[in-house]
Amino acid sequence: MCRVVDLRQAVLAKNDGAAQALRDELTARGTTVVNLLSSPGSGKTALLERELLLARERAVPVAALTADLATENDALRLARSGVPVKQVLTDGLCHLEAGMLGRHLDGWLPEDTRLLFVENVGNLVCPAGYDLGESLRVVLASVTEGEDKPLKYPTAFGLAQLVVVTKTDIAQAVEFDEAAFRANVERVNPGVEIVMTSARKGEGLGLLLDRALAAGTGAGTHTPVMARRQPATGHDHGAGHDHGAGHDHGPRHDHGHGHDHGHLHGHGHGADHGSDHHHHHGPGHAHDRTPASGADHEHDHDRGHDHEHPQVQPAAQTR
Repeated sequence: MCRVVDLRQAVLAKNDGAAQALRDELTARGTTVVNLLSSPGSGKTALLERELLLARERAVPVAALTADLATENDALRLARSGVPVKQVLTDGLCHLEAGMLGRHLDGWLPEDTRLLFVENVGNLVCPAGYDLGESLRVVLASVTEGEDKPLKYPTAFGLAQLVVVTKTDIAQAVEFDEAAFRANVERVNPGVEIVMTSARKGEGLGLLLDRALAAGTGAGTHTPVMARRQPATGHDHGAGHDHGAGHDHGPRHDHGHGHDHGHLHGHGHGADHGSDHHHHHGPGHAHDRTPASGADHEHDHDRGHDHEHPQVQPAAQTR
């Protein structure tokens, strides 16, 4: 008799195991991981830079790892805060995975790090399904993205433990309807906290840092309803539908057969097709280099070959 194996489920189950092992290891050493997800251009790098600076002022030991398909731009910006920063280039992979994160932290993350902010690849589809061993999952959306964003990406917003709205300084100019946005978030993730921020004006500055520190103690961390509705088969059937036989992995396990289906391809060709739709690059190799800014830089293709590269000079920031 032929047995059908769900390859995606197997891949995610392996990731979940690696994520829990990483979470246990980091928790034991007093490090809290914060996973930041958003669309490209949401302003999460600008906000994170301000939060890192504030953490340094408060003498909170922090570090940041940022992932992109290409360029070191985000790491160079974040490194200006003076905290340890590493850039990971995925070369087409649309998300980070727990095993990948663990390899990049090995030998790099300072032992006394209290908070590790992970700036995931910029899209709201692929990263939503992968637990990174985080203690706090944050989804960010700018006021320019539309009030219906949570309804378009119910898995990402439905599994968030904190929702951050960015660029509020231009909310009036773009006619952002905050009440409608809040109502839509409530539909997919009842009870999740929503904070309003502006990196430019300083509105809400420090709230992300405060929530991250609280998550490290387990104080008041939100558990999304969707996380409690994961069926035993490991498939996510979207927000608001309980298919029974579930198990609670926390807000980090979407197994991707809900509204966001069809955007993750197990053996793609590394091309970025835009609109939050990317291909899984598959096996490859890792490269290390340390730019003059102090930010580490790596490519990740999962084959473990390390090659040194010339130092990269920091680029001027474009605001």
